[in-house]
Amino acid sequence: MSSSTAASGHHPIAEVAPLSLCARAPHVPADRLVAEMVPPPRFEAARFDTYIPDPNQPSQTEAVRVLSGFAAGLGGAHASGAGKRRWFQKKAAAPAGPRGIYLDGGYGVGKTHLLASLWHATPAAPEQKAFGTFVELTNLVGALGFQQTVRTLGGHRLLCIDEFELDDPGDTVLVSSLLSKLVGEGVALAATSNTLPGKLGEGRFAATDFMREIQGLSSHFKALRIDGDDYRHRGLPEAPAPYSEGQVTKAAYATDRASLDDFPHLLEHLSKVHPSRYGALTDDLGAVCLTDVTPVPDQSTALRLVVLADRLYDREVPVLASGVPFDRLFSEDMLNGGYRKKYFRAISRLTALARDAKGLVDA
Repeated sequence: MSSSTAASGHHPIAEVAPLSLCARAPHVPADRLVAEMVPPPRFEAARFDTYIPDPNQPSQTEAVRVLSGFAAGLGGAHASGAGKRRWFQKKAAAPAGPRGIYLDGGYGVGKTHLLASLWHATPAAPEQKAFGTFVELTNLVGALGFQQTVRTLGGHRLLCIDEFELDDPGDTVLVSSLLSKLVGEGVALAATSNTLPGKLGEGRFAATDFMREIQGLSSHFKALRIDGDDYRHRGLPEAPAPYSEGQVTKAAYATDRASLDDFPHLLEHLSKVHPSRYGALTDDLGAVCLTDVTPVPDQSTALRLVVLADRLYDREVPVLASGVPFDRLFSEDMLNGGYRKKYFRAISRLTALARDAKGLVDA
């Protein structure tokens, strides 16, 4: 192999075999789940001053102002005095007013960027702050148990929950109960959720649904509405059409740390790996290459694919594929059903990652 080939990071197609997601079965200990509750790599550098508000949407500028003030107000001692009180001391009263912020808006208006910026701006050590998706939080409860999760997160200054799910009543009740306990311990909360696609034209966002579902917690949250269009589609070209199987295979062999899998086989493998491990499944990948992408066959498979898409998006892993376009992954029944916001999010994110993968294919 020539030095120029090695320096470019590309290899002859017959020399280095790509990785395979189907060959990975990671074990993730519970302590890693806690330690990884930080903003994902895509938002590691997110700050309020790197958020670029749409000049036509004043609510975006207002959101930065309100969240900056909220972060500043979280300085000082933990609201409950956790870790510092003696046995004879009374528990400090929680501060008056909302202890939570709910970012209410549609797809791609920068809610996750703002949520990550809040995490970074809050004056507390990283181990006193937690950031995760709703699914990651429910996985944490499953791994640690409810009481241990309360003890683990109860000493935190801030808990940020991205993509709060309103479509699973059982999980919503579980997380609402958890948050009630954490609020009692003085933990500040921040959450995002998405407008359901069917409501985008109604002039109302998800705040009403959110406040209703969390019931007794609603008094702890201030809703902050963020208007705007999906930034992933502002002035961007159409998502690239799928490539041929030969192009995808060649790119997989020519790209460092790329995986290559047949899409139906990958969907089958995902059924054998707990979704809490999908992040570890994608560790150290430079790209994901998929052949024979077809519409997903059922709801359970589709929901697993949504979680994988979230983890790949968090880690900015480009996705190159042959087969059907990503906007045809989910059936019309799925896109019109109760989990439609998850499917629309997955389509949006996979489309963005497909754009990122265009450079992997030789012109």
